[in-house]
Amino acid sequence: MKLSVRNLLIGLVIVIVLAVVLLRGDQLVELAETIKKGAIIPLIAALLTQLGKYFAQSFAYSFAFEAVDEHMSPRSTLPLVFGTFFMNTIAPSLNLAGTTLVVDDARRRGIAPGKATSAALLMQITVDTGFAAIMLLAFSILAATVGLSPLWFLLGLVVIALVSCMVLILVLGRKRPALVLRMLRPVERLVDRIRARFKKPPLDSWVEKTVASFSDAAGLIAHNPKTTAKTFGCSLVASTCELACFALVGLGFGVTSPEALICGYVVATLFAMISITPQGVGVVEAAVVVAFTSFGVSGAAGLSIALVYRGIVFWMPFLIGAILIQTTKTFRHDAKRTVRKGSRK
Repeated sequence: MKLSVRNLLIGLVIVIVLAVVLLRGDQLVELAETIKKGAIIPLIAALLTQLGKYFAQSFAYSFAFEAVDEHMSPRSTLPLVFGTFFMNTIAPSLNLAGTTLVVDDARRRGIAPGKATSAALLMQITVDTGFAAIMLLAFSILAATVGLSPLWFLLGLVVIALVSCMVLILVLGRKRPALVLRMLRPVERLVDRIRARFKKPPLDSWVEKTVASFSDAAGLIAHNPKTTAKTFGCSLVASTCELACFALVGLGFGVTSPEALICGYVVATLFAMISITPQGVGVVEAAVVVAFTSFGVSGAAGLSIALVYRGIVFWMPFLIGAILIQTTKTFRHDAKRTVRKGSRK
């Protein structure tokens, strides 16, 4: 059988999944035992609510591409939702690693890299902004009740800084494309030197083309405020669904305090974003227990909630993502043919 890049990528995915299962598979056994201790109806509702988050995100991606005058149906973006989670798990990077998958998939569909990058950035901005809104609410509750930990406050500032940087990139792409061009010149020279070592010609003005496309796309976003608002609305619904999932898991184990549930969700999401471990595995659970105990919830209940919630938001999308990522244009065998057709057009 002829070896192909696609087969290598599929093999790599299988190896990564097996490695994660072997390293953290003990959590699956512990998860099964913990679920038996909770109320089954709230836990099933939590699972369904979390699935609603992923469908909301698929519509958000669709609107993000519509904002740059490109079409990608929610059916096409749903694999990207799970695929980006898979990428962000194997390469922790403040949830930005999956952006490369979105851009590459769009490029192979004939969408200009600048437009694809703008759409992916817009999507990530709305995701982080939706979470930031919930985070600010939780921090206000903490400050008024048990007090706000300096560590949590600093982590919150990282999220705010991340959103601000992404907005700045879009603004510079529109207002100061020449500055973005100067920033990317060293990258272009490095890429060309690497290609020269492999006796390949330099790329044909790819920086100018990308920056021009990115600038145009940023302008399209500014001229499509309604579509941009729809993207943000879907992302806010997605974050609300995830919050509801956490709250339902809490209810399943007898925790009914709204303050504890909201703050527990924020802490879990913050540490999943910031932690150097894949999706905060091992770190999030400890942080959630600490957050719950500050509200008087027992450590046993806090640990049970953390384990089940993480089972829903980590293992489910990770395993689904390992399957659906292979349906993206990056993995499919007709990807190169799609690129050639787009280039001719």
